[in-house]
Amino acid sequence: MQAGFWDDPLRAQKSMRRLTRLNEAVDGWQALARQQRDLAELHELATAEQDDGMLVEVTKETAALARKVEQAEFRLMLDGEYDDHDAILAIHAGAGGTEAQDWVEMLLRMYLRWAERRGYETDILELFEGEEAGIKTATIEIRGEYAYGYARPEAGVHRLVRLSPFDAAHRRHTSFALVEVTPVLDDSIEINIDPNDLRIDVFRSAGHGGQSVNTTDSAVRITHLPTGITAACQNERSQLRNKEIALRVLRSRLYEQEKRKQEEERARLRGEHVSAEWGNQIRSYVLHPYNMVKDLRTDYETSDTGAVLDGEIDEFIDVYLREGMGGESE
Repeated sequence: MQAGFWDDPLRAQKSMRRLTRLNEAVDGWQALARQQRDLAELHELATAEQDDGMLVEVTKETAALARKVEQAEFRLMLDGEYDDHDAILAIHAGAGGTEAQDWVEMLLRMYLRWAERRGYETDILELFEGEEAGIKTATIEIRGEYAYGYARPEAGVHRLVRLSPFDAAHRRHTSFALVEVTPVLDDSIEINIDPNDLRIDVFRSAGHGGQSVNTTDSAVRITHLPTGITAACQNERSQLRNKEIALRVLRSRLYEQEKRKQEEERARLRGEHVSAEWGNQIRSYVLHPYNMVKDLRTDYETSDTGAVLDGEIDEFIDVYLREGMGGESE
């Protein structure tokens, strides 16, 4: 290492994390290369000895290796600075009252099922229910390998068209929900927050139907006064623990806002159109008069709306990343 490498601990830790990721990637490719050489030797031996049983086994293992190589190649697209971090995913109801709030609840179930399918762990950090039905806003933490890298293509506005179950006339309604995705930042990432800029409110955690979960005011909501950005947590019984988690979410949201401002400024200087956050519609889910889910960025679509709403969204994410639309700069 160069002299003075550790003089800047934050920069050094960032470099060490990147080095660790690169070493893991190299080790993985070397392991795949060794497996390929071993299979080539086995295939040559089986052919020479005319061992049909061994040839069948080598063929199966070769197919499995091909899938591993494909996955490794795909992983190369997740090269953003924080792609290997855990993720915080928030869903907010748009205009439309109960309709939009029910749409948020459907999306929350979709993402929880998606995370389960991928073997990720999840925690619901924040959940505020609607007055009649559905959810006004929900925030979940997703923990697992490259959780942020895979989840970040979901950020944007999601549109639902269906026959309303809340309309007595059973008319068709359109609902909108905003999905935000931020990386979980570790303590080595410097985000300057002045304690004097924070307003901290405590309240009683509420369960389904507005019933109180705890008898004490353990839930915490933190507002960053200069930006108006808020973060809340109510899933822990300890007020201190909820405060720690809310601060972690707030740090991630402040980071994401700063990154978005920088990207918008770069786009403005290049003369590109910068769309408003709520104008950034990414996907349309149509349940009437036909069944179709379409990603408006890639034009990928499927008529199996039930599978999508049950968490089968990997194909949308894969197509988005493969088309090079999800890259992040270091």
